[in-house]
Amino acid sequence: MSIFSKRIANRSLRLSATIVAITLFILPLTGCLYPKENMKQNVPPKEAVRNVQGAIDQYYADLSLLPIINSGQDVPKYEKFRIDFTKLKSKNYLSSAPGAAFESGGNYYFLVLDEDTKPRVKLLDIVGFQKINDVQNWVKLHMQEGGVLPKKDAMYPGFYEIDYSSMNKKAPIIKSVFSGQTLQALIDDNGIVYTDYGIDIMQLIQKKDSVKVAENDDLRELLVDSSDFVPVKAPFYKLVNGEPVAVHQ
Repeated sequence: MSIFSKRIANRSLRLSATIVAITLFILPLTGCLYPKENMKQNVPPKEAVRNVQGAIDQYYADLSLLPIINSGQDVPKYEKFRIDFTKLKSKNYLSSAPGAAFESGGNYYFLVLDEDTKPRVKLLDIVGFQKINDVQNWVKLHMQEGGVLPKKDAMYPGFYEIDYSSMNKKAPIIKSVFSGQTLQALIDDNGIVYTDYGIDIMQLIQKKDSVKVAENDDLRELLVDSSDFVPVKAPFYKLVNGEPVAVHQ
């Protein structure tokens, strides 16, 4: 068994025990906390992505422009080009933003990827995004108050587990939109917080034997190509000895 596989197994055991305990506590409350209409609203229907994709394609064909919100050069690629539903509605390409969209009270930003070639509509999970932002704020405050970098064991070269106890915090439960399993946050030597999608990527590689991956490929693209979603706050991954490894670009 490889080091990566052992790490997956150990983490899975720890996470399973935590999830079972939390589930038993929360289960009786779910009927009150999450009304049926809200649960339905926050499920991103595939037809919504298809409908927005169709509207984007037609808008671009007619106007040679994309209905996106401008962003700075430093915005990461999987956060960069949010769809401007106001533009789509004002020109009658859509009657309203989908229920799953943030603009309609949903839990997803609708984004455009590959804007210069063949624009694709994808979803960014706002819940996961906010949880990583929360951890980032904890780290920032901890450092400002004179604390040392809250890191534990190295998960990849230059990326570490987060020492939540040193910040008097509990690790958030970050649900993967790709696999449904619980992921963990990572921290680098600069104090930047990321979501670790290594397990999701490894499972996808193992599942799809036909996938051809070169040594320097950005493995995050495997997740994007296989779903309607983008990875949230993910580091760059490349293949090292047959396994995905987080690296700095």
